[in-house]
Amino acid sequence: MDNYLVITALGKDHPGIINRLAAAVAEAGCNVVDSRMTVLGGEFAVIQMVGGRWDALAKLENVLPGLGDELGLHVHWKRTHDRAHTGDLLPYAVEVVAMDHPGIVHQLAQFFSARGINIRDLSTTRYPAAHTGTPMFAVNLLLEIPGSTQIAVLREEFLDFCDQLNLDAVFEPVKH
Repeated sequence: MDNYLVITALGKDHPGIINRLAAAVAEAGCNVVDSRMTVLGGEFAVIQMVGGRWDALAKLENVLPGLGDELGLHVHWKRTHDRAHTGDLLPYAVEVVAMDHPGIVHQLAQFFSARGINIRDLSTTRYPAAHTGTPMFAVNLLLEIPGSTQIAVLREEFLDFCDQLNLDAVFEPVKH
C-alpha cells in the first residue's frame, strides 16, 4: 500500500455516517490508515488517510461525491504519500489546563513555533470545573522535538512560560 488519499468531510451529525464511510473505503478495496472523527457542535467532522492500490483509490475517488450527497457531507480529498520518519525527532506530549480565555492555543503554538518545534497533533476541549462550573480549557499536543534540543532547558522555559500565563502543564516524553 504505497498509495494514499486524505479525505475530509463535514456535515450535520446523524447516526450511520462512520458506518457508510468505512463501508465505502472497504468496498473500494482500501484500508483506513489513520483517522480522526468527532462531533463539534451539531456537525460531524472527519479527516482520514486511506491506503490502497492506485486503482482502488481511483474507485474510491469516484464514489466520494455521491457518498457526500447521500450523507449530507462536504467531502474533499487529496492524494498524498506516507510521511517520512526522521530519526532525530523526539516525540513529547504536552497537556495544558487553564481557566478558559481567548488566545491559549495561539500562545502555545507561538512558543513552540519560535523554537522550530513541530506540533504533530493538537486537540482541545472546554468543560465546566467540578463544583464551581468555571469554564476550563484543556489542550493536548504531540510535539516533534529536534534531537539537538536541550530538553531540560526547553522544559524549564516552557514551564516558566506556563506559570506566567497561569497555565497548568505537563511536559513528558511519549512512552510507547
